[in-house]
Amino acid sequence: MLTLSAVAENPLVLTRSVRLLDGSEVVFRPLTHGDADALAAFLDGLSAASKRLAMFDGYDLRAARELCDAIARYDKLRLVLSEVVSGRIVGLLELSLDLHPSDITRYREAGVSLTATDCRFGLTLADDYQGKGVATRVFPLIADVARRFGKKRVILWGGVLANNPRAIRYYEKQGFRTVGSFTDADGARALDMILDL
Repeated sequence: MLTLSAVAENPLVLTRSVRLLDGSEVVFRPLTHGDADALAAFLDGLSAASKRLAMFDGYDLRAARELCDAIARYDKLRLVLSEVVSGRIVGLLELSLDLHPSDITRYREAGVSLTATDCRFGLTLADDYQGKGVATRVFPLIADVARRFGKKRVILWGGVLANNPRAIRYYEKQGFRTVGSFTDADGARALDMILDL
């Protein structure tokens, strides 16, 4: 079973090339300490709509440095998608290997008991990579990473907004099922979804 420290020591263990539908390639790999500038450019380049859905603590170099400095320090594994030729980061994928108490409570209220073999997943893509099948091509790699960390189910990090039918369809296509709904911190209705790996 993989550990965060093992991935930090040898990022190549999770590095893969992904051919996209248009024939181009991106590299799926763990975030590294040297990614701060490229990650800052990615975060800053997100549209206001994407930033609203992403929910990061910030979208600048400071926020990017914090994410890079946190490698193997907490329960989170952050992976990036980067263009092969330019090295531009075009996606940030996050797995939280521990569960937040609010998630445990919400799911329990929906009749689902979360355990240590469950994890949370979140995905943010650059605006010019959205709607092109990129997330569909990458998700099998995310599921494989979760399994390699001993996880058996995946829940959505912060749920998915109920008024985001495109995202809901995407998650359903990957095998997620809706188990409940809640009101998020901004007062919007969101859905909790879970996937058995």
